Amino acid sequence: MNLLAAIASFIKVVETGSIVGAARNLGLSAAAVSQTLNRLEEHLGTRLLQRTTRRMALTENGALYYAKVRRIASDLEAAQMAIRTDDNELQGRLCIASTSAFGRHVVAPLIAGFAARYPRLALELCTSDGKINHIQDNIDLSLRIKPQLEDGIVARKIASVPFIVCAAPAYLERAGIPRTPEDLQHHACLGFRYPLDGRLLRWGFTRNGQHTYAALTFSAISDDIDALTQMAIHGAGVARLAEFLAAPYLESGQLIALLKHSHEPNESSAQPLDIYACVQDRAAMTAKVKAFMDYLTEHLDKSWIQASVVITRPNSLHDFNAPNECKLI
Repeated sequence: MNLLAAIASFIKVVETGSIVGAARNLGLSAAAVSQTLNRLEEHLGTRLLQRTTRRMALTENGALYYAKVRRIASDLEAAQMAIRTDDNELQGRLCIASTSAFGRHVVAPLIAGFAARYPRLALELCTSDGKINHIQDNIDLSLRIKPQLEDGIVARKIASVPFIVCAAPAYLERAGIPRTPEDLQHHACLGFRYPLDGRLLRWGFTRNGQHTYAALTFSAISDDIDALTQMAIHGAGVARLAEFLAAPYLESGQLIALLKHSHEPNESSAQPLDIYACVQDRAAMTAKVKAFMDYLTEHLDKSWIQASVVITRPNSLHDFNAPNECKLI
């Protein structure tokens, strides 16, 4: 028995939650993966998985074994990549998860160029505003916003995207132009309900170095930011959109930017949308993950790039390689 191959099969079964899923990922038949698991269990002299027709679960010994061997696959890949000198040798599957809007409007347009640079990589882009689980969903790298951050992951802020408060000319002709965040409470605003926990995201502003939140009246709410964009374009009210969403409509005149920031005293500016690149742990920072991160930051709008910072809950969320920690504020 090839012990390393057997361990790799076991890891994939646990990560995908099924023999069929592991087989598809490994390019093998389900029967071959099942036989390999049987041989591994015989070799170890213990049952690793409880398998029925409907479900599969780790045994107590299986959970202990998985905890010890789960990094083997990534460690082997990292060792293999370390001795290669040709970047084009990067190969295998690379799965990137992203929030829906950032994935659709920023990441997806970059995939063609990245694929051309690394033609032997098989790329997968998953877009979702829900909960992300690197292990269960077999994700190599996730791009998240602050509400998605959780204990235990390794994360780095890679960009701060400006928010644009804006509305259609037809709405502004009808309702007037808000000049300050306080004026927004007298306007029909379009709210985003975050799918992860159902919260309405507040509109944050900075004035004289102080963070404040505007008092708002939402006339319409959606859990799809693209839907809110369309509402704004058609005159439903005032929206707060990330720059990558608003830019083409501002250029065409379908939307008008409001509350424009100046450097005058007492002026307010919308707090930005911070984007974080996350991996499960430091062992997951493989050569192909690093290559994609480098490509992403290379092609992001340079005005979005911020100095990387360590984030957050002490001793739980960690920066990729910074030695110190700080709280996320």
